[in-house]
Amino acid sequence: MIRLNRIDRYLFRQMALGLLAVTFGLTALVWLISSLRYVEIVVNHGQSLLAFLELTGLKIPDFIAIILPISCFGVVLRLYLRLADDRELTVMRAAGMSQFAIARPALGLAGCAIALGYVLNLWLVPVTTVMFRQYLFEIRSQLDVFVVQEGVFNQISPQMMVYTRARDPDGTLRGIMVDDSRDRLHPYSVLAESGRLVIGPTGPQVVLNAGTRQEMDSATGRLNVLSFSENVFDLSSPSHADEQRIRDIGELGLMELLHPGPDLAGRQDLPRMRGEANKRLSGPLNIGGFVLIALICVLTGNFQRHGGLLRPTLAVAAVVALVALGLAVDSTVARRPELVMLLWVRALLPGVMCAAYLFAPVRAVPARALAREG
Repeated sequence: MIRLNRIDRYLFRQMALGLLAVTFGLTALVWLISSLRYVEIVVNHGQSLLAFLELTGLKIPDFIAIILPISCFGVVLRLYLRLADDRELTVMRAAGMSQFAIARPALGLAGCAIALGYVLNLWLVPVTTVMFRQYLFEIRSQLDVFVVQEGVFNQISPQMMVYTRARDPDGTLRGIMVDDSRDRLHPYSVLAESGRLVIGPTGPQVVLNAGTRQEMDSATGRLNVLSFSENVFDLSSPSHADEQRIRDIGELGLMELLHPGPDLAGRQDLPRMRGEANKRLSGPLNIGGFVLIALICVLTGNFQRHGGLLRPTLAVAAVVALVALGLAVDSTVARRPELVMLLWVRALLPGVMCAAYLFAPVRAVPARALAREG
């Protein structure tokens, strides 16, 4: 068992606090940008600000899972560059600390981040994705949109259209017109002075007051008009009532992806499920490769008294290239699931190569470099 000394605890604490701050800031920025697409949906369906925050807040775990590798790389690179600029790395080496001992706090942070990534990928993100899509489905299915959009002909379904002139603060509808052609042989229209939207045993209904029901007799060509003081009009349609939400791949758990049950056997995207499962299992391992790239940037090469931009720039370019390569691999595996091993090569190969280079015996720092740094 490796015992952490005071230096390890200090550096780990600094990086952990930095990781929290950077991840929080980037997540807030990504949340702000991505949540704009849901503003129109929430507003048009008469939802409150709280509903908007609840809906978009369910995407935060997904954002964190995406941002976490980049945050780890940036925090480790920044801290170790500061240690190099302040000559603290020189003191550590002069005190006899090995390359691994100096890198140990960053590797510990990477291990914790990888564990958090697995918690997110295998549990939290699928759970919140189910809640998000269900919430969004319910919002889009609610009929409050017809109350909010007064003065607009609202097409509920291809066979039904609803118009309301105005809405009172208490929810009462004014100037209602309903055109119903669900029964193609007997289409009719309903006009009413007022009404109120309610949820009945069969679905959404509107209680109409002081109105008429008009239907054209196809046999005689005569318009039949029926007046009523109160009538309950059913707004649900058979197709909408029987509609079921199809779960996206992102909503499925790991075991469902690896071993689809009978309810998933008929799906066309069945081959993609195996690729999604391996993507979740291999994704967090990218953190290790990113952190090792940051360590190679600082802990190898010749020391420079006033620092330099070349190695940090190359490290950033390498991580950007790996991110771009990861997107390309994800797209390729989505189209050709038989290439699923590319996900593991992408996740493991950079870390293995960087670790072999960083901790190789030849990576010992020359004495003249230490003298030059001092």
